[in-house]
This record gives sequence, structure tokens and C-alpha cells, in this order.
Amino acid sequence: MNLEFNKNEDSLKQLLFQLSQRRKRVALGGGEKRIAKHKEKGKLTARERITYLLDEGAETVEIGAFAGEGMYQEEGGCPGGGVVVVIGWVQGRQCVVVANDATVKAGAWFPITAKKNLRAQEISIENKLPIIYLVDSAGVYLPMQDEIFPDKEHFGRIFRNNAVMSSMGIVQLAAIMGPCVAGGAYLPIMSDEAMIVDGTGSVFLAGSYLVKSAIGESIDNETLGGASTHSEISGVTDYKFENDEQCLDHIRNIFDKMGGQATAGFSRKEAAAPKENPTEMLGLLPADRAKPYDMMDIINRLVDNSEFEPYKDLYGQTLICGLARIEGWAVGIVANQRKIVKTKKGAMQMGGVIYSDSADKAARFIMNCNQKKIPLVFLHDVSGFMVGSQSEHGGIIKDGAKMVNAMANSVVPKFSVIIGNSYGAGNYAMCGKAYDPRLIVAWPTAQLAVMSGAAAANTLLQIQVASLKAKGQEITPEAEKELLDTIKARYEEQLSPYYAAARLWVDAIIDPLETRKVISQGISMANHAPIEKAYNVGVIQV
Repeated sequence: MNLEFNKNEDSLKQLLFQLSQRRKRVALGGGEKRIAKHKEKGKLTARERITYLLDEGAETVEIGAFAGEGMYQEEGGCPGGGVVVVIGWVQGRQCVVVANDATVKAGAWFPITAKKNLRAQEISIENKLPIIYLVDSAGVYLPMQDEIFPDKEHFGRIFRNNAVMSSMGIVQLAAIMGPCVAGGAYLPIMSDEAMIVDGTGSVFLAGSYLVKSAIGESIDNETLGGASTHSEISGVTDYKFENDEQCLDHIRNIFDKMGGQATAGFSRKEAAAPKENPTEMLGLLPADRAKPYDMMDIINRLVDNSEFEPYKDLYGQTLICGLARIEGWAVGIVANQRKIVKTKKGAMQMGGVIYSDSADKAARFIMNCNQKKIPLVFLHDVSGFMVGSQSEHGGIIKDGAKMVNAMANSVVPKFSVIIGNSYGAGNYAMCGKAYDPRLIVAWPTAQLAVMSGAAAANTLLQIQVASLKAKGQEITPEAEKELLDTIKARYEEQLSPYYAAARLWVDAIIDPLETRKVISQGISMANHAPIEKAYNVGVIQV
């Protein structure tokens, strides 16, 4: 009986229980009372609509479930960002579904709502996936209009994307299943086809109250912009249905008739389960994030048949590079090795740190994967690049820049999984959010920040103590410890994967056992978009 393994497993299982509980809470949206009121109108909830629409039993990936968590408390919160986004399958065809959650502030748009919608459109654009909008929204949340209305990445960008996506030939279907007000009215009408549900759906630039105050006309909302008005008089909508289910059935019928499209041609064979037991990952990942471990133990439990073909395995050993298959898809894996390694020259290298030799190796491997049209998977547990005079004199900045250049210019799709640490420039080199991974997900064990909590807290403490001393104030050891604890607590909160997920720095927090599914679904969607750009790293430091 391995006590260390059991301790690690218990720790991670506790984190997974917390993840499960948080997912259940998010799934309730605005809460059970608001769900009941919503259903009294004869409407399905956002999640019920998505479940009804998607193929039964097909794999799904939810994007941004924890968006908005802990944010906007003074406004009553915005669970899930007020919108549900799922990558799934309709009639055997992969697509993105975006459904307003009307139980959260009547589906009103907060800043995070716009960010999440834009992320959904970004996924659709990058992968040339059809997108379905299930609209049920009161429009912009007016008390925060200055944070959602005017800027480049705000509300208006949604409709700009509608137009651009249409020109790209990306199928967009919209179902108006509740209110669709003001600028938001453009989203469904700029889609290829717009459906509306009688009695609950409505669409207008200005509601009856605003019309009355603006031009003095007295009219009810149904006559102004209801289903009959727009299906029989204005011609704004294309189809009218009696209920949500009929409307969703029609979307499935449209998908049933859609033609095929070109693919990127990524290699796929019949999927095979890992020979090493994947559940053992829960005990192999140390609960103490400072402890070393062999990343190959994780990789062997993620890849098909536990087969991995290493690249330059005796060189630059703090980064593991190699080829494998995940659910049948060929992948190039770049992973941080967390055990301490010894070079041929006798130097000891710390796990989780990127050295000049490992950066050099990774750059070459990334270029090779682009040459061979193999998608890239980055497994993060990185503290950053090596520092100190020896590394600086050896050109660590130059070698790190080479790796970042090769990765940033990749034309094959990239996927990032944050297993443990993802700090500073290490996050950048390992394809953090800023480098356009098609999907970026985190395990509950992840931490994401410019540096570790201990390092950051001590640095900030030194700055504050120096500032106090400059003002002639002395600080006692007790006061210094109290200050350190305060700084550390604040910083530790920001390290949490939930803090990152709330702000959409990661697309999802997942159970380690979901990793294969997420990567497989990600490559499947990326395969819808043929590579059109030649790989060119430009000027590179050698």
C-alpha cells in the first residue's frame, strides 16, 4: 500500500468533489425559483434547450461554465456569465451552441457575457464550425453599459462577427425563444436563418415603453415585434413555431440537409485506451506542488496504448517532446518534466523549469510538427525559464524567444492543458491564452499567475517593507508576518483555476479523466478548417 499515492489521490478527489458541486451550482443559473418562473411561461431552460437540440449520447465540451464566478457581487452576480456555450453534435455534425440563460438577470448582457459570446464565435471562426444561437435576452445590462457597449471587444463586435462569419461561409442559425431587444436584435437577423417561437419570442429595436416615450405611440410588445408580426408582416423572421421543441426540431432538420465541407486532413486511426490505468493519475500527481514527479507517468495514462515516441529524449530533458495518439488522433506533445534531471555534463536541472537546451529542443520539435501537419498538445506544469548569470550568459532569452516564435507562428492547431503550475514566461512558451490555443483547459490542481504565491508574496513584502522604512517607519517581525499573510492570501486567491475560469483565461476546468475527450473533440473541430497559411517563423534567434 503506497501511502503517498493514497494521500495524493485523496487530495485530488476532494478537489474533484468541489468541482462537481460547483458545476451543479452553475447549472442552476439564476436559481430554482427563477427556473420555475421561467418554465411557467412554457419555455425550456437554456440547458434543456441545448440537451434537446444535441444528438443524444454524443460527446460535448462546455465552454466557460464558471465565467463570471465571484464577479459583479454588487449587482447580484452573473452565474455562468448569463449564457451557456457548448461544443456538441447535431445530426452527426459538430457545432457550437450559444444559449442565453434568461434565469440570470433575464439574460441581460454583462461584460463577461460579451466576452463569452465572442469566445464562442472565435471557436466557430477558427474551426469553421456552424453556430446556433438560442436567443432569450433583455439586452445590455444598462447599469454597466459603459463596460459593454462602446469598445472594440464589446457588444457590437458580436454583430461585426455575424457579418464576417457569413462572408466566410460559416453557417449561423438563430432561434428567438424569448425577448430580443435593441442592438441584440441584429444577432438573430444577421444569421443565415431566423426562427421565432409564438407567444414567447419577440424582437424589436425598442420596446413598447421606449416607443411610447420616444414617439408617443401606444402599442403592446406582441403587436410591435411578436412572432406573427415578424413572420407575417415584416418578414424579419423566416419561420414561426408553437413551442421551443418544434423550433429546435426544425434546426435539426436543417442540419440534416447540410452538405459536407473540406477537412484539414489530420491523421486519425482507430482509438485505443491507454494500457496504463488513467485513474492512477489522481494518485501520481503530488498533492504538494513543490514535490518532483515524472510527467511520463501522466502522459502514459493519456495516450492511446500508452505508446509515446520521444524526440531528443536525452537532450533538454526538462521538456518532454514526442509523438503519440489521443483517441486515434496523431498529436505532438510538449510537456514540462517535473523530476530533477542530470545532463551529460553533470549539471543538475530542476523539474518544471525551461533551460536553454530544452527551449532549443522544443522549438525544433514544434517546427517539425508544423512541417508534418500534426496538432500540438501542451501539458503545463512550469515554473518559468531558468534565471541567474549562467543562464543569462548562455543566452536563455534568445533560446526562449526561439521557442515562443516557433509556437506563436504555428499553423497547426494547438491545445493547452494546465495540470499544475503555469507561471510567467513559462505560460507564454507553453501556449498560454495569449497564443491562441484552440482550447485551453485546467485541472483543479492548476495555478496560473506571473509567479508562485510564495515568490510573489515575498517580493511584494520586500517592496512594502522598503516603502515603510523609506518613510521612517520601523516594522516588527510580528507586523511583517501579518503583512506577509495578508499579501499571500490575496495572491493565492488569484492563483486559483476558478479565478482564471471566471475571467475566461481558461475555457474550462476539467476532471483529469476528461482530458482525452477534450483533446479529441478539439482536434475533431479543428479538422473542419483546412490549413491555408504556410508556416513561417520569420526572423528567429539562432
